[in-house]
Formats: sequence, C-alpha cells, structure tokens
Amino acid sequence: MEQTTIAAISTPHAMGGIGIVRLSGPDAREIASRVFTPKSSRKTLKSAPGYTAIYGRVHEGKRELDDAIALVFSAPKSYTGEDVVELSCHGGLYLMQRVLRAVLDAGAVPAQAGEFTKRAFLNGKLSLTQAEGVMDLIASQGEQAARAALSARDGALFERIKQVKQSLLTLSGHLSAWIDFPEEDVPELSDQELSQTLCQAVDELETLLSSYDVGQLIKNGVETAIVGRPNVGKSTLMNLLSGREKSIVTNIPGTTRDIVEDSVNIGDVVLHLYDTAGIRRTDDPVEQVGVERAKGKIETAQLVLALFDSSRELSEEDKELIDTIQGRPCIAVVNKNDLEQKMDLSYLQEHFSHIISISAYQKTGVDQLSACIHEVLGMMDLDTSAGILANERQRGCAKQALDALQEAQQAYQMGITLDAVGVEVQSALEALMELTGEQVSESVIDEVFSKFCVGK
Repeated sequence: MEQTTIAAISTPHAMGGIGIVRLSGPDAREIASRVFTPKSSRKTLKSAPGYTAIYGRVHEGKRELDDAIALVFSAPKSYTGEDVVELSCHGGLYLMQRVLRAVLDAGAVPAQAGEFTKRAFLNGKLSLTQAEGVMDLIASQGEQAARAALSARDGALFERIKQVKQSLLTLSGHLSAWIDFPEEDVPELSDQELSQTLCQAVDELETLLSSYDVGQLIKNGVETAIVGRPNVGKSTLMNLLSGREKSIVTNIPGTTRDIVEDSVNIGDVVLHLYDTAGIRRTDDPVEQVGVERAKGKIETAQLVLALFDSSRELSEEDKELIDTIQGRPCIAVVNKNDLEQKMDLSYLQEHFSHIISISAYQKTGVDQLSACIHEVLGMMDLDTSAGILANERQRGCAKQALDALQEAQQAYQMGITLDAVGVEVQSALEALMELTGEQVSESVIDEVFSKFCVGK
C-alpha cells in the first residue's frame, strides 16, 4: 500500500454547482482535518467511521473558504482501498483551486493522472480490465458505449476471461503432473479431454475477438458519410438527424461545397456524420474540390448513407455513385417518398442488400433507418453485458492467447510431445493474465493509467 497521501480535484475543471477535492492515503483523515472544521464539535474526521458525511467549513489557514461536506471512507472499504476523504463544496474554478492548494499545503501531494484508480488496481479493488472500464465509462458518448463500459467495470470481461483461464489452468496442471512425474500414478489425459478443452478455449477467444470491431464502433462512434448527387436531400437528412439546422438547405444544386460534420446519437449508437458535396460532373473548380472530398470520404467512412431521389428516375450520376460505393458498408436511402414516385427500385435492389424509404422533409422513416444502421453494423446481436474487448491492448492479449492455443492444437494433432502442447498452453495463460492485469509489467500499468484524467 502507498505511503503517500494524494489529492486532486475530481470534478471537471469548469464552473459547476458542486466541486470535489479527493484525498487518498494513510494520512487522508489527518490532512483533511487540517483544512476542514465540522460545525458540530462532537464530530471529527479522525474518529468518524467509514461512510460518514460531516457538514462543516473548509479553510486555508485562518481564512474560511466555503461551507463543505466531508465524506469519509475507511480502508479497505473505499474506492482506492485506502483511507479516502472527499471535500464537496461549491464548484467555482477559483474556489476549487484554493481548496486543493490548502490540502496540498497541509501535507498531501498532487495526484498523477489516473492515480486513484491505479491505487485501486494495485490494492486489489479492481482488475485491470475493470479499471479500463472506468475510463471508458467516463468517456462514453452513447447508450451502448456506456452499457459496455459499465459491464466491464462490473467485471463482465474479467469473468469471461477467468472461465477460459480456469479451464487452461486445470489442463496445464494435468500436463505438468503427467510430464514431470511419469513414475507416479498420474492419470494420463484422454484425447477427448485435451482436445475438448483446447477447442472450447479457442472458440471462446474467437467469439470474443470477432466482436472487437463492432465494440470499437460502439465505443468510438461510426464515421458516416451522407452521399448522393445534388438536391437529393443530403443536407435535409443531416439536419433531421442532427436535430438542428447544421447544413444549408436550398433548391440550388451544389449548395454544399465542403464537408459539414456533426456527431449524433441514433438509437443508442453515436454517428459522426459527414454531409458531403453532391457528386456530379461540374466545371466549377470549387465544386470539383468538394466532389473529390466527397469521394475521398466514401473511401474512409465506416458507413455510407447513399441518398436517392425517388421522385426522379435514376440518372447516370446515380449509377456511377452506386459503382463507386460497391463493397462499402452501405444503406440505400430512398428519399422524398412523400412525392410522386418515379424511380424504378429494381436497379437499387440488384445492388444493395439494405434499402430504406424515408422523407427527410416530412421527418418520416428515421426509426427504420436507425434499425437498419444497427443491422448493417452488426450491432443487433451484440450483447455488451457479456463483456467485450475494449481496446487494442486487450485485443492484442486475446489474439496472443488464441495464437498460442492454435499452436497447441496443431502440435497435438501432429503428434508432437505433450511438452510442446504444455508450453503453448502456458503462453496462452500468460497472455490472458496480462489481459486481466494479474501478471503484467509496470510499463503496461503506467501506460494504461496515463490515459486517465487527473482526479480519477
């Protein structure tokens, strides 16, 4: 357990109704008592039991700063596993800095980025995947991202890895005993038992890894390009999804000449929308730049919403666009269904697996579009509560474990000695323990917690 007592402002560095200065460490009560005086003489921070709230006043030397509530948490039943005191007062920027300065002058040291959660990890209050879940919960932008992060914080991924690890530990123990003590009466592993254990572990890791890309879309949002020829309703759709007049809408073709961006929640997923210039042949050099940027955005987008005007027949420019976006994750959005329909949908049906009819002007069809987006991105069947890989570090560890187990399978099938199988199983275990933080280097720990904000 750490010997220093750290302190930091734990609320955002912005004006607010409430601000919190958090202390953690062996001298948290003593230091807090030097800057906080209870209103009641019968209560003291030093003697207060855990989970106690005390009303009083914060002061810097003899100068009173503000009324405050001190929340006391006793080790080990606190977030960090250490004695913790949180001083809650009014959330003015200047006031928070003064309270923090008073606490530091009283003997605390400034907390580093993520140090409170790092201490929670080092004191066994959280696994490394749970700690990363805390960071993701803070950074979550949408409902699914928040649910996935909370599941990780509650240990869903840790438990999922633990089950795989436990079966491999049992297998490794059998292999080691049979190899190291051949003269003892150690039952030999049956072919079925060894093969089944390896297959189950491989299947679970493959399933876990297969959900990584979708998990990243949930966590980071989906780069979504709205494309189509001029005047099909791209900017109207952009404004509809944004809930505000983000893009200029006129009847003049070529109004949008540069990419207009916005981030929105559709259903429970975040879309980073890009309203692009209408794609057509043009002699206008400025519009040409916009068209080229639109084509470039198609190449990098994770989802393309291709708009078509159902009140007109498909043009050659429409068909050229369809050729351009083939092979991209795409939804054909047939707009203006409130007008007389002149478009033959058969051509679209031949080239798109997902077609949605809407009226951006009448604001209809958004729910169907939202459901279609979830389906195209593979989010319909993703259970975020089951635990998913949240970052590249976790994915790398899981992939390393999977590779080792597949090597073990191959060695066993080729009739190579069980020693070789045992080595690969042990390599898989080491990778899984690095994933959960049970066996991890100091540099990896520092890298994980350096991404946190100060005060968490």
